[in-house]
Amino acid sequence: MRYLKTVTGYAIILIAGLLAQASLLALGLFLFHGSFGLMDLSMNDTGSLVFNAFLSALFFAQHSGMVRKRFRHWLARSIGKEFHGALFTIASGMVLLMVIIFWQKTPVMLFSAQGMMRWLIRSVYFLIIAGFAWGACSLQPFDPMGLTPIANRLRGKASAPMQLTFRGPYRWVRHPLYLFAILIIWASPDITADRLLLNFLWTAWIIAGAFLEERDLASYFGAAYRTYQRKTPMLIPKSFRPVL
Repeated sequence: MRYLKTVTGYAIILIAGLLAQASLLALGLFLFHGSFGLMDLSMNDTGSLVFNAFLSALFFAQHSGMVRKRFRHWLARSIGKEFHGALFTIASGMVLLMVIIFWQKTPVMLFSAQGMMRWLIRSVYFLIIAGFAWGACSLQPFDPMGLTPIANRLRGKASAPMQLTFRGPYRWVRHPLYLFAILIIWASPDITADRLLLNFLWTAWIIAGAFLEERDLASYFGAAYRTYQRKTPMLIPKSFRPVL
């Protein structure tokens, strides 16, 4: 039985790691290139936009629902809290890949940057990716896939508690990764109707998610986080100089 649990644990780690990398790479290419039209359902423009909105809502529901306290408590009672992060990563990767595969492209181009403006937007896209890396490194030790708790359990080690970080871009804003996510969504030189829909829906979801996460962080860290809230803006920096 112990051997089976060990194999299962490492299998979950492997699946979560592969799905996370595959889905993030696919998302990066999708945002850079636009829809690949992998699954053409032969809808008209209105039908395509409605279907794309449904796909987005499906991802939002899965992503936001699985990080809520109620779901975490239910999962902890069912299989153990150590598996939440990895299962969240697996579910998110699967739904995100489904969104990318089934996304319906609309033909009408609403805006297309040309010349130097196009190259500037493309350059900004990669600068934002560098910003993501900066933010992730500032959270070290950072475990975005939720694999460390399972590995610690298999090795008989206790997981370290989550710590409040004030390094890197977190000295300017409380949610720099969300800020970079919004920027990269809009960093496209070609805006079709389906891309404009994606930009607005996903930006609104990210902002709503930031507010929901604020409640959880304030509950977890208490007075320390509320002090951080008072001093540091949520998404938009106050100035070029860091607040902290």
